[in-house]
Amino acid sequence: MAIRKINPTSPGQRGMTKSDYQEITTSTPEKSLLKSLNKKAGRNNTGRITCRHKGGGVKRSYRVIDFKREKFGVVAEVKTIEYDPNRNVRISLCFYADGEKRYILTPEGLNVGDKIVSGPEAPVQTGNALPLELIPLGTFVHNIEMTPGRGGILVRAAGNSAQVMAKEGNYVTVKLPSGEMRMIRKECLATIGVLGNSEFKNLSIGKAGRKRYMGIRPTVRGVTMNPCDHPHGGGEGKTGPGGNPKTPWGKPALGYKTRKKGKASDKLIVRRRNKK
Repeated sequence: MAIRKINPTSPGQRGMTKSDYQEITTSTPEKSLLKSLNKKAGRNNTGRITCRHKGGGVKRSYRVIDFKREKFGVVAEVKTIEYDPNRNVRISLCFYADGEKRYILTPEGLNVGDKIVSGPEAPVQTGNALPLELIPLGTFVHNIEMTPGRGGILVRAAGNSAQVMAKEGNYVTVKLPSGEMRMIRKECLATIGVLGNSEFKNLSIGKAGRKRYMGIRPTVRGVTMNPCDHPHGGGEGKTGPGGNPKTPWGKPALGYKTRKKGKASDKLIVRRRNKK
């Protein structure tokens, strides 16, 4: 991926940058793998806003991604590399030997025409999915399962990868992009390679309207609100929060731990991302 600058024909476009989309091979998605995506605007089933700053956005369809990679031993060929409006990494349409079509996340180095396969017998090469116990130490992986058979839930964003660090007993130690060292069951699947579109983090949005296209609404500071709307609100002129910063609901906003004690996965964390 390369980044291209936009011709500054307006103030909003002066600092805007976009992807050149050179890796995209088609603009038409596979219809059998599309699902409708209804807008929620950050509201729950009673209509109350439970997640702020969401709403609007361009209408889009959801692409069904194969995070499980459970078709063991069936070879698939990469037919197209496509843009996915629901994530920052590109997706690849794969045609399996038995005729089935599936989308997968596209790692760097995976091109149209390449063959991929998953399962314990798969070779260690980019795009293949294997159990962690069969992946050599030092290998970079993505789309990692935490529960065998559930599907990958770790390391799925553009440019990210985890590294297999050690193997001991029934667990494999993996270093995640955050720096956290975590033990994961050896039966869990992971896909070989580093995810593509790594330049995504260097894009410049350029204007507020582009955020609205993404379905992100404005964030209003608490100090500009009235006292009835936020603990930081009120006062004559510009005033500070008056004590420790708080959320709109009065809870501490900085350094307040929300993780519940006794969580089952805590004991599997070898080193936390905050180095404590």
